[in-house]
Amino acid sequence: MNLPSSFLVLFFLFIFTAESADPAFSSCNGGTIAEPANIDNLLDKLVPGTIQNGFIATSYGEGKDQIFGLAQCRGDVSKNDCSSCIQDAATNIRKLCPNQADARIWYDYCFLRYDNVKFFGQADTSGGYLYNIQNVTDPDVFNKKLAALMNQISSEAVKPANKGLGKGKSDISEFLRLYALVQCTRDLSERSCGQCLATAIGNFPNFCNNKRGCRVLYSSCYVRYELYPFFFPLEAQESLDHSSGNYKSVKT
Repeated sequence: MNLPSSFLVLFFLFIFTAESADPAFSSCNGGTIAEPANIDNLLDKLVPGTIQNGFIATSYGEGKDQIFGLAQCRGDVSKNDCSSCIQDAATNIRKLCPNQADARIWYDYCFLRYDNVKFFGQADTSGGYLYNIQNVTDPDVFNKKLAALMNQISSEAVKPANKGLGKGKSDISEFLRLYALVQCTRDLSERSCGQCLATAIGNFPNFCNNKRGCRVLYSSCYVRYELYPFFFPLEAQESLDHSSGNYKSVKT
């Protein structure tokens, strides 16, 4: 069977894209080394657990060889998107952080980390920021709307029933809408979740001041705002925009 050349190009482009997902951010501590088999066995627990429940915190091994891991998908994404993301994360963290005992990887739809120290329940604000290099045109109005929306969705995220997730929209003008989402890892208490989000949002002036978009990638919470739709469910007239603006990263 002869397939049209255009179909073949699209097919291989799809395969390439699907197999080469790049993380938004990653962090490795090269000072501590773990047994590779223990890491692989831990990942074998983290991946299916995350796909099944959207979140898992578990460990593998005993004594000084024990390694602790946590993985979570963004609470608004589908199970299929969660599955694809966490499998990419597990594959790429082994490439980016070979055998390091303290490793973390962030994607837009999921997060995965492991360490030889038990970190569950502790608010960890290490990580980084991604910010749009373009500024908003009316900072005063924008920042007031942003502060109000962040306060609203942070209040939602700390409620146990919401499993650490808060999201919302706010109209900046007749033609411009602000979208924002926050999420804590589900091992945190209500208080620790609030502290993590408050630190992330409080650092906006230092890393995202007047920017059109920003992502806070902490090890215990995630904060993002954009001037285009990026979370689900989408309204009938909305579509995801994966190419809106250029972003720079800053490690904290």
